[in-house]
Amino acid sequence: MPNFDDILEHIGEFDLFQKRAFFLICFVSVAFAPIYVGVVFLGFIPEHHCLNPGAAELSSRCGWSPEQEVNYTVPNGETFTRQCMRYDVNWNATELSCTEPLEAFSSKKNFSLTTCQDGWVYDPSIWSIVSEFNLVCEDSWKLDAFQSSVNAGYFLGSICVGYIADRFGRKTSLLINTLVTSIAGVLVALAPSYLWLVIFRFIQGLISKASWTAGYILITEIVGPSYRRIVAILYQTAFAFGLLILDAVAYVIPHWRWLQLAITLPCFLLLFYYWCLPESPRWLISQGQNGRAMEIMGDIAKKNGKVMPAGFESINLEEEKEEKEQKENRGPSLMDLVRTTQMRKYTFILMYNWFTSAIMYQGLIIHLGISGDNVYLDFFYSSLVEFPAALILILTTERMGRRYPWATANLVAGAACLVAAFTPEDMHWLKIITSCFGRLGVTMAFEMVCFVNTELYPTFLRNLGVMVCSSMCDFGGIISPFVVYRLSEIWSELPLVVFTAVGLIAAGSVLFLPETKGRTLPETIEDVENFHRHRAKQLN
Repeated sequence: MPNFDDILEHIGEFDLFQKRAFFLICFVSVAFAPIYVGVVFLGFIPEHHCLNPGAAELSSRCGWSPEQEVNYTVPNGETFTRQCMRYDVNWNATELSCTEPLEAFSSKKNFSLTTCQDGWVYDPSIWSIVSEFNLVCEDSWKLDAFQSSVNAGYFLGSICVGYIADRFGRKTSLLINTLVTSIAGVLVALAPSYLWLVIFRFIQGLISKASWTAGYILITEIVGPSYRRIVAILYQTAFAFGLLILDAVAYVIPHWRWLQLAITLPCFLLLFYYWCLPESPRWLISQGQNGRAMEIMGDIAKKNGKVMPAGFESINLEEEKEEKEQKENRGPSLMDLVRTTQMRKYTFILMYNWFTSAIMYQGLIIHLGISGDNVYLDFFYSSLVEFPAALILILTTERMGRRYPWATANLVAGAACLVAAFTPEDMHWLKIITSCFGRLGVTMAFEMVCFVNTELYPTFLRNLGVMVCSSMCDFGGIISPFVVYRLSEIWSELPLVVFTAVGLIAAGSVLFLPETKGRTLPETIEDVENFHRHRAKQLN
């Protein structure tokens, strides 16, 4: 009796039907990008200085220009410098001079600075959540919490992502999660206060990753095995298109509420996938619904211009039954991930690399928002490099294997961050180039850890292993805003030095993993250990 992959060989592994489905599902990845990195624009920190009560009236009386008002009333005479202190001056005093207004105070030695007790004046060219909720100075940590809330949602949501897709189906999971994500996105735009903003953002993170994951699972399950690696990489590449769209929309719409609506409302169109996409035949088979699975397979054959072979009326479930019996006899547990020497090594290295990829990827994007000369242009350049990253992976992973391209990617990312950190400010072009290389490296590393993780763990433990290890990705996302924003207060380039350290360590760590190119996927923990013993004998 044939199995599912045998049938795909006859009706098309990646023909017209799968290509159309892949094109549609890629929009799920596109829509996820603004949620994942939207804080760059939603939480952009505009230049600001303290509001000086009475300064406007004095400026009007003296006939100052805006530049003169800043020069006289703002410490150091600098406009919009993200300051948290102001002159402790009564600008309504009648004895103040229009030419040197501070002389009256400095000569009496009672000139001093105080905090921004009356609010701030922000650069009016962009209106972000920072401007609206005054997330600056002593409340600047709230911006960190805003971005961390969505990553906390990813972290908690990852626990139930696999369950939802396995219990109710890939298509159903995709549609339900897309609906909830879209509603939460609209609520973010309508949030009346900072607290509600964080709550709705957390809900969005809790569900949105499930949509992306369901799309990833669905498309890889309806194509043949020889196309899964390419499809997986290109699905992640569609994420880069979402970044470019976000950049363009943010440039046109500088108000965060309208921007949030602009990137959220199109997501409701994905609900039409109810009529455009099939349920995963593999999932239907796992649920014993062979009839529905064969109907979908027949439709795939028809759309691909192929004919279902006469002898393929049913699908062999022997492998699935054996796997089910194995799980019933001994289900996977967290202890299995660290029970043996090699499993412990795999788990700790993979967890660290998931963490490193996330903290560097999100950290570099967030760092653009506080260090870029032109955040829109810098974001555009750094997003473009994700396309050659996918091409490089497609060309190298089957020729050179997994380890060396992966280690090189981390090495390039770390080295680029170090160069960017010590590049002089007047050489902004060099900083942009090195930042792009850093983004290229970390994007490749991120995509590598996604599919190498599945190749290292045995079958019965694979889903649990990926879930546990990838949870460190969400943890990295939780702390990345704090790393960038807090360390930048000490030195603006200090986060890049931290990224250098974690990237170089990651580059060395992956060399301790075995090469998985051309290797049969392990079925048991014993297979993992035997492979290491066999490899050790060959080296000796």
